[in-house]
Amino acid sequence: MSYQVLARKWRPRDFASCVGQEHVVRALTHALEQQRLHHAYLFTGTRGVGKTTLSRILAKCLNCVGPDGRGGMTATPCNQCDACTAIDAGRFVDYIEMDAASNRGVDEMTALLERAVYAPSNARFKVYMIDEVHMLTTHAFNAMLKTLEEPPEYVKFILATTDPQKIPVTVLSRCLQFNLKQMTPQHVATLLTEILRKEGISAEPVALRLLGQAARGSMRDGLSLLDQAIAYSAGSVTAEAVRGMLGAIDTTVLVRLLDALAARDAKGLLALADEMAGRSLSFAQGLRDLGSLLHRIALVQQVPEALADDDAAEAIRRLAKRFSADEVQLYYQVALHGRNDLHLAPDDYAGFTMALLRMLAFAPTTAPGESTTQRAAALVASKPRATMPARVALSPPTAVRGASLPPSAAPLARAPVAPQPSNGPQRSNGPLRIDDWPALVTRLPINGLTRELASRSELLAVEGDVVRLRVPMKTLADASNIERLKSALGQHFNRSLRVQVDVGTTAGPTAAALVEQARSERQKRAEEAIHADPFVKQVIENFGASIDPASIRPAD
Repeated sequence: MSYQVLARKWRPRDFASCVGQEHVVRALTHALEQQRLHHAYLFTGTRGVGKTTLSRILAKCLNCVGPDGRGGMTATPCNQCDACTAIDAGRFVDYIEMDAASNRGVDEMTALLERAVYAPSNARFKVYMIDEVHMLTTHAFNAMLKTLEEPPEYVKFILATTDPQKIPVTVLSRCLQFNLKQMTPQHVATLLTEILRKEGISAEPVALRLLGQAARGSMRDGLSLLDQAIAYSAGSVTAEAVRGMLGAIDTTVLVRLLDALAARDAKGLLALADEMAGRSLSFAQGLRDLGSLLHRIALVQQVPEALADDDAAEAIRRLAKRFSADEVQLYYQVALHGRNDLHLAPDDYAGFTMALLRMLAFAPTTAPGESTTQRAAALVASKPRATMPARVALSPPTAVRGASLPPSAAPLARAPVAPQPSNGPQRSNGPLRIDDWPALVTRLPINGLTRELASRSELLAVEGDVVRLRVPMKTLADASNIERLKSALGQHFNRSLRVQVDVGTTAGPTAAALVEQARSERQKRAEEAIHADPFVKQVIENFGASIDPASIRPAD
């Protein structure tokens, strides 16, 4: 007897055995119990989450007749009658599964719809299941629209896809859509535990957790990996065997790596990378697992009770105290970018080690074993608390004599303060003066509508820290534009300012008016130069030519 893979052997046969899709099971169960059945269903979700399985269970619920042959539609199929057993075996004539990837044309769809008009041969409903329906052509979708909207009363359509964005909205509006969730690692590990118990195979919980994480949300992938793990370990599924099969990295290696990073030990980091290369471990998986470990450390730093108790819990709590929050965020970003750029590296080893060295290069400068938080506290504690003048400088003789003295013993002398222009950066404790608003506007680091606001505004008054302006258009007096202008003025004058903008006719000089005036003057000079040119005059006199003013542009 040939071996049947676990993914097929333990495929759920009723709604009660489905895992992780409770929201879909609940809706379908209530619909069957209340006899409120839609004529077309659409199941969407990634690979291996149960789209085909739910389709077969729904087909059994619609056609089940019970063990005695007298039952009706039910939410709990008996799995004993001819209809249930035939659907499970894939030989039920009125349950048709079609792969749209290989039957995607309008001819195949037309043939299917022509058969749909005939009543089922020995069933209550004729059920058409179209898998990967997004692969159908546009003409095929158009051909099925009418039948999908108003099918015969004995026909049900079940569509399944991994990419619902490619399905026309005209098809989506005719279907009852269910979005299937990705399976969590806990759901996968729980089901694997139950299956191994029924199979009589022992397994370590850590090994099943690793398989649940490696499944990446797919129950079918999890069962396929379990098949591989059973064969790899020759029976008992152990954590060591699963790590070897997956190329996964033991958490202790990652903890040692972070310890070396905290100690700024570049040699230790490279030694660990060489150890991973010697064990043929996946560097891509290493960066992924390192990101997961840093994520758990960040969670512990913010929400200590969020940490689940496992073998690495104690090490994670220790690392959470050793690293500061900003360091963890930095290393997490480097790990993510390093993994994404791994295919661009000369080889995986170079990409992995460069990611580690990048963490080391961008790490805050601290003593070995000292976090940035501790370093910052030490710097604050070491600063003198005496109040110092705002601007001080050492005179040259004092600087020479004070070179061998402690910093506190060096005498201080007040440096002369150079006079500043009224529109340059000012001290926050002096009166604010703006003598030339248009000239100031040209120096502000602003653009877009904010520059339009400043250029077309007239300075009304400066009252303390309030700058009052007037603009001719209400659209320029937008709150966001005013806020950006206030920020630019505050940065320029090095003080906190407020900006008030009135709407009205401007009378005083504005930057835009001065620019327009200068442009007009240049244009006028250019036109005068053209009219005064001897050659132009000769052409006008001899040929009766005329000058088009719109064609004249100043050279500057």
